[in-house]
Amino acid sequence: MDDRIAWLRAAMTPPRRSIVELISGGVLDAELAAIAWLLIEARLPVIVAGLARGTGKTTLLEALLDFLPSGIRRIDLAGVDEEFAWLPEAERLGWPREGPPAPGAAIEITPSRAYLVAAELSEHMPLYTWGAAARTLVRSASIGYGFGATIHADRLEDVHESLRDPDVGLTDDELSYLGLILIVRPERGTDGHLHRRVVAAHYARPVGRDEHGHLQRLPPAVLAVRDDRTDRLDHFAWGVVPELAIRLGRGAGDLEREAVDRAAVLSAMVRENVLDVDSVRARIRRIREEAAPRRPRPN
Repeated sequence: MDDRIAWLRAAMTPPRRSIVELISGGVLDAELAAIAWLLIEARLPVIVAGLARGTGKTTLLEALLDFLPSGIRRIDLAGVDEEFAWLPEAERLGWPREGPPAPGAAIEITPSRAYLVAAELSEHMPLYTWGAAARTLVRSASIGYGFGATIHADRLEDVHESLRDPDVGLTDDELSYLGLILIVRPERGTDGHLHRRVVAAHYARPVGRDEHGHLQRLPPAVLAVRDDRTDRLDHFAWGVVPELAIRLGRGAGDLEREAVDRAAVLSAMVRENVLDVDSVRARIRRIREEAAPRRPRPN
């Protein structure tokens, strides 16, 4: 990575905060975090969107990425300098490679063992990802890669509009690759102060086929919406649990129980004041290892 990109990334990355600290601070609740845990653990993409600077997009994304399984290689995109020399499928995904990759540029990765991360999907800074690189990143989900990114947007519709921009040019079918989309916003709480809050969570349902082979295009599902009166999230993930269960390769009842168990673990850490990043990571790793023998691998 170019030295200037590395310097910008270090200068602009906020101090790390754990997902439990964010739950404790009211950014999201344990129930939504548990759903995010299960989806990101299965390497589904995640987008954190927020309009204003300082809304905590990067802080939340980095905390969520602690849910990635150990052994998954995180690859941070190099912004304007990204050439995807390390991505074997780059040209198949539409990346306009000019000439062969530099000798030694390729690394051994497979979709099931890598997770790609973009600091932000925009053209505002050299370390951000836009244009053909953003298009390649999102398309990578079509062949099994997971990815995480932030984006400058205030609603799901704004996320879609940005990525349909001619410079990126994603189609509606390609927007179904986005996975989990969280909208964060500074909201005035019941105490009268502004707080960073997840105000909505959506699940982009991938295009599929029914038992007769007909294409199925379903709109994104609402997982949670914040109630302005109570400053609490109302949850609707139950409506797509069967779909999520199929995608994650387990039974709907098993997935529901696992989500409840994960939420209980996160709530317990809040009560016990287990907030530091290392302790939270260790607890997440232990829970994952305990659950792994009982659970089939996702498709």
